Amino acid sequence: MTTPRLGQAAPYRDPARAVDERVEDLLGRMTLDEKLAQLGSRWVFELADGPRLLAEQAQRLLLNGLGQVTRIAGASSLGAAEAAELANALQRHLVEETRLGIPAIVHEEICSGLMAREATVFPQAIGLASTWEPTLAEALAGTIRTQMRAAGAHQGLGPVLDVCRDPRWGRLEETFGEDPHLVARMGLSFVRGLQGDDARTGVAATAKHLVGYGASEGGRNWGPAQIPARELRDVYLHPFEAAVRAGGVRSVMNAYNELDGIPCAADPGLLTGILRDEWGFEGCVVSDYFSIRQLADYHRFALGAEEAAAMTLSSGLDVELPSTDCYAEPLLGALASGLVAPEAVDEAVRRVLRTKFELGLFEQPYVTPSRAAAASDTPAHRELARKIARKSLVLLANDGTLPLRAELGSVAVVGPCADASRNLLGDYAYPAHVESLAEIGQSGGQDFAIPVPEGYGLDGSISFPSVLDALRGRLGDRVRHARGCDVGGHSRDGFDEAVALAGEADVAVMVMGDKSGLTNDATSGETRDRASLELPGVQEELVAAVAETGTPVVLVLVAGRPIGSPEIHARCAAVLMAWLPGEEGAAAIAETLLGDVSPGGKLPVSYPRSAGQLPVFYGHKISGGRSHWKVDYVETPAAPLYRFGHGLSYTTFALRDVAVRRSEVSWTETITVDASVANTGERAGDEVVQLYVRDPYASVTRPVLELKGFVRLELAAGESKRVTFDVPVGQLGFHGRDGRYVVEPGRFDVFVGTSSAELAAAGSVTVVADASSGPPAKAYDGWVTVE
Repeated sequence: MTTPRLGQAAPYRDPARAVDERVEDLLGRMTLDEKLAQLGSRWVFELADGPRLLAEQAQRLLLNGLGQVTRIAGASSLGAAEAAELANALQRHLVEETRLGIPAIVHEEICSGLMAREATVFPQAIGLASTWEPTLAEALAGTIRTQMRAAGAHQGLGPVLDVCRDPRWGRLEETFGEDPHLVARMGLSFVRGLQGDDARTGVAATAKHLVGYGASEGGRNWGPAQIPARELRDVYLHPFEAAVRAGGVRSVMNAYNELDGIPCAADPGLLTGILRDEWGFEGCVVSDYFSIRQLADYHRFALGAEEAAAMTLSSGLDVELPSTDCYAEPLLGALASGLVAPEAVDEAVRRVLRTKFELGLFEQPYVTPSRAAAASDTPAHRELARKIARKSLVLLANDGTLPLRAELGSVAVVGPCADASRNLLGDYAYPAHVESLAEIGQSGGQDFAIPVPEGYGLDGSISFPSVLDALRGRLGDRVRHARGCDVGGHSRDGFDEAVALAGEADVAVMVMGDKSGLTNDATSGETRDRASLELPGVQEELVAAVAETGTPVVLVLVAGRPIGSPEIHARCAAVLMAWLPGEEGAAAIAETLLGDVSPGGKLPVSYPRSAGQLPVFYGHKISGGRSHWKVDYVETPAAPLYRFGHGLSYTTFALRDVAVRRSEVSWTETITVDASVANTGERAGDEVVQLYVRDPYASVTRPVLELKGFVRLELAAGESKRVTFDVPVGQLGFHGRDGRYVVEPGRFDVFVGTSSAELAAAGSVTVVADASSGPPAKAYDGWVTVE
């Protein structure tokens, strides 16, 4: 039965009118049921069976409209064209079969590219951060924007802006690392690439997870975050503030954790006081999946679903994902009993409607399916994925064994990740998430359940080369392979074959590491936190056994986190951190091992020696970073195994003529720093030049170093370039004793280098107060000129 619809002359249907006018007109026409429908969502499999919209479910669940559809591509086995056709069918039902004809926002996951069956799987975010090249983040996000819009999707659940300093946390791989400036720079570029210049053709970015999620107790998922108020502002909130104030991000997602006894989903000081009142955020706050229900069932913060709904809505959380639960009957009950004001509903609905109008959904609710297919997994996408993978590789150690010599007679390729292309992917890649839907959805979980219908078809299989495939493609019969062991488990049954093979080879390439995902057999990823930083299972024993043969070992680490004991690293001739490099990762690894390209990635996190050091990060306070007064632990050095910003090359570089241009600047000016960078080796390579500052005396204690600028340079053999950094004085501040941001006049020391440990002093700059201009506003970025 078709629901009677309003005439086309309604003001909200007129694209010539102002958005706010359209919003108020439409809001004034809505019933309470229609308003609440805009604050909810539905999984794709609640509405469709494969590519087919289910009429009965659609009539029942979409009767009053819908706010969002959850993962048409990412929670199905549909190809791009099929996903677009289903998106059209859903929108057609909403537009033509509901009273007000309000289209829905379709959201998708985007941690390593668009999470869809036919989309290219890019390197996981920690690898993207290791490029130290924000333009690549923008290019990747632009690719996602094109794919999503073509398939009828409008909101991406990313970027992840969690600052993470604890590699025990399984989701480190989804982040841009430990430094707030690096996270903010990469995140800003990602937001700009995803949202584009025009909202009507862009995709709404979702900054997540607000806030402190990556700083949980013990690195345990959903655990409380013990973060002092000033550190919260200066470190963990900084990337989100940049995304809102400088990036205009359209959506924010709450974190699962609590801060000082208040779950983030129900913290009005965070979601309204800071986010909206201080920063001026005007978009929608969406719940991380199931986090409203968790207030009652997990945190025991609310007495039930009604109170949870009232708390979150009153705090400023607008839309419930991934399916309507607490924002349905429980929210109606909360309104009836006075737990929440009707005005809170209206305000949330305003934000949802404004987003839909700005995205152009009322004028363009449908897409052309053939264009979706043409935009998916193109040669250009593959080339970008390989470029990012190449630039993400970090050469941690090398005694000269790499690059491999062309005259090598035989290469033993060993390890559980060598012939497992699946292990090159992160936890939010399509195959990994299909695995999780099958495991969690069908068995249920302790804290949530995904209502995957029995018999619902999910096919996560995609085919792409492994590292073994890529090396065989280049070296042919010179490559011999033995798995040796599994990623996890305790079986050593394959040791003898692997050791014998390696003993007869000129070099052993050992591809070791993690399997990332959410399932029980995964060793990294969401919900897969680890107490140890050693290689899982018996992998370290296998590396040690192969090293005993005397054959040089090249250790290739396929993992989303720093991994491997110092002893294992020390036994290898070379160590290459490949992270989770995606579908083109195997080719990038082979090219790098064989010397086609020189590695140039840099660590976006400090690389600990053991879990006992944690947290370990470069920007510690003067009283941190060591055990006073004897510096080291009894059994191990206090310093990390590899420093933040570290990464070797196949060539060498020299920094020269490093100097600040002016020794005194006012609040309104920039600190200008010059440096010359020369490639002093015999082959081309990349170097990342990094600028750090130190505030030696302040009214509160300050970090020993803070990253404030960086640039990645490509240099031919013998080539040199001159780099000029301009850092706004507004970047040099902190939140003072009164909680407000301040840049205190005084001396700042400046350093330029190639890691946080390899630094040259550029001099000191004195910042002078300028009474005529007043204190500087907070700045999020500077400028770099390369000549």
